[in-house]
This record gives sequence, structure tokens and C-alpha cells, in this order.
Amino acid sequence: MKTLWEHRYAQRTQRMAGSAIRELLKLTDKPDLISFAGGLPAPEVFPVAEIAASSARVLRDHGARALQYGPTEGYLPLRRMIARHTDRYGIQISPDNVLITSGSQQALDLIGKLFINPGDRVLVESPTYLGALQAWNAYGAEYVPVPVDDNGMVPEALEAAMRSGPKFIYVLPNFQNPSGVTLSLERRRRLVELAERYGVPIVEDDPYGQLRYEDEHLPPVVVLDDARSAARNGTYQGNVIYLSTFSKILAPGLRLAWVIAPPQVIDKLVTAKQGMDLHTAIFNQMVVHDAASGGFLDRHIVTIRRTYKERRDVMLAALAEHAPPGVTWTRPQGGLFLWMTLPAHVCSQEVFRAAVEHDVAFVPGAPFHPCGGGHNTMRLNFSYADPERIREGIARLGRVLEEAVHETPARRPRLEKVGHG
Repeated sequence: MKTLWEHRYAQRTQRMAGSAIRELLKLTDKPDLISFAGGLPAPEVFPVAEIAASSARVLRDHGARALQYGPTEGYLPLRRMIARHTDRYGIQISPDNVLITSGSQQALDLIGKLFINPGDRVLVESPTYLGALQAWNAYGAEYVPVPVDDNGMVPEALEAAMRSGPKFIYVLPNFQNPSGVTLSLERRRRLVELAERYGVPIVEDDPYGQLRYEDEHLPPVVVLDDARSAARNGTYQGNVIYLSTFSKILAPGLRLAWVIAPPQVIDKLVTAKQGMDLHTAIFNQMVVHDAASGGFLDRHIVTIRRTYKERRDVMLAALAEHAPPGVTWTRPQGGLFLWMTLPAHVCSQEVFRAAVEHDVAFVPGAPFHPCGGGHNTMRLNFSYADPERIREGIARLGRVLEEAVHETPARRPRLEKVGHG
């Protein structure tokens, strides 16, 4: 039955598809199911006691301010803390370069609101982060995909894609969601060089950069870009917008992230944010600033790394034991995810439905490919389940994969473009 609402939605809603993955995950609401599907941090590492103590101190010492409206740019002491932290990694910024947002998803939406006109091309990795696609579909973005191998975006394909005239480049250089791969230092330098040559800005999304479990830290793309600048005066003026978040190093329920960008870009983002929510919750910002002070955050990140490294290693060992021949996967150096590729005749969405029947879940890979493909790929999360459940879940998944890989298909899977989200 039609209602008066149907003809009143804005045209942009035609591009706002629901999440294909969330629809699939409705099938996973089973008490005994072991899920490798969500990108959830481990609740065991949430600093509940520290957040409680910080909340009490903030209310006791600054209660009226904490419960009042705040500046759109964010709580100044927190922005100063972020600037100091960023300096460890080689880039000199001031608080004028920092905007606090209500999670990274708001930052992505603000970038779409600020930069994307209908039909604008955005250069992305393929596969890439679904949240970015979902944010930017509403603004009419078209995507120029660049394939990814074990070292990130393939340089030859990147340069060819640059010739299409993208509005900006979107990259997750560290332990990418969904593939888990890291953009190599050589390729980071090549990316910055090509972006400068073609005059295309970069959006660097780095939610997992501090969750490295082995090898040396690589400089962020924004640092490499800043190093090429002739004028370095303590305020970043370069060609990169950098995003990161407290969701993976404290708790996602706090909904706190930040943007680093040239001041003129920050000013525009502030104006866009004012029309969205006026400001991010000042109480949350003050609590995080209090909790992160005194070296606690550095100590806490060490705990997170130790926990997730163990879980990654358990999953990799279990896959080596239980995955059938013909199935391959990435070996991430950090982050939350690894990426599995099945033989070409196997459709991961069909495998997903069989896996749920065996009480184990993952995310099929097709929706992560903005222009189609990836029917035989899948994402596994290793941060959420404890080691015992990881071992049992991978054993279950291995039995499902064994059957799927060795089953002679009556027909090839029909490859359809899957909705994003």
C-alpha cells in the first residue's frame, strides 16, 4: 500500500541501499553460533574500571562544563593530546588541524558531504571498507577500483586509475578492512608521488594503525606527504586528510574519532558538522582525555596488542590445520581481520548459509568490491572470539569448506552485483 511518504524522499535515497551484510547476519542470531563476522573489539579488554573512574572525576571536578554544549571542533585539551601523539609518528600539527567527530563513520559522511557531487569518481582499493561506500553512495559517488595484493594497491593499476580524474583517493594503509593487508613503504611513497603529480588529494583511514603485532611501524601516508612539503611550520598544510579513532584502542561505545587536515579543510568540515550534530558529546571527550592521560592509553594498547596477536595466531594455526587445499588467506601483521580466497567455482554466500547451519559465521566478500567481483572471497574477524572458540569455529568452518570445495558444481554461480553497506 502506497503512502504519502513514498513520493517525498530525496533523490539521494535511491542510492541508499541497506546493508547486504547486515541482512545476512540476521541469520546468525543463534545462541551457540561462533561468529567471525563482525568487526568487534574484544569486550574483555574494555577498560571499564578506568572509564568509570574517569567519569566520576570529570563529573566531580568539571560536571557543569561536561554536561554543557561544547565547541564543534572538539574539546581543546583532547585535540592537543592528539597533536602530541601524532608528533611521535613524525608529523607536526597544531590543534587547528584536528576535528573531533562522533566516530569515524561521521567523519566519512562529512567528507562525502564536503567533497562529493553526484557522478564524482572516488578511487578506492578493491576490496575496500563497506562503511565508506555506504556513506558516499548517498552523495552519488562513482568508484574507480584498484586491485590489492599482499602489499596493498597494485602500483601499475593505481597509476592507470589516476588518469580517470578521481576527486580523491581513499586508502586504508594499515591492516586494511577487509583484507588485512598493509600498504608497503615503497607503495606509500609511490601513492604520495602519484597523488602530487596528478593533483589528487588522499583520504587516509587508519583505525588500526596502533594495533601492529609484528615488524616495524610504517610511517602514515600523511607523514610522507608532509615530508615533501617545503613549508613546515607546525601546522599541517598538505594533501592528505587523515582519520583515526578511539573505538579500537579504548571502546567503540564512546563514539570518538578524529580528523587531521589542513586548517581550511577543518573549517569546512566544522561548518558541515554544525548542521549535523553541533558537536560531539563533550562529556565523552573529557572522559577519554582523563582516561588517556598519565600513560594509561599506551599501557592499555600493549594489552590489546597482546590479546589480539594471540587470537590472530590461533586462527592462523587453526586454518593451517583445517582449511582444505585450494583455499588461501592473508597473514595480517595487525588489525582485526584476515581475508580468505576460495577456488573460483565456490560462492562464499552459499558457503555462508551452510556455515550458519553448522553454527559458525563470517562475512562473504562480494559486497566489499564496489564494482562487482569477489564472489569467492570472505572476511574473518579474529579479535572478538576467545582462543577456544576460534579453534572450534575454524574446525566447523573447515568441514563446511571441505564439502564446498570438493563439491562438483552443477552450474557456475551466477555473479551479481551485491548491494553495499
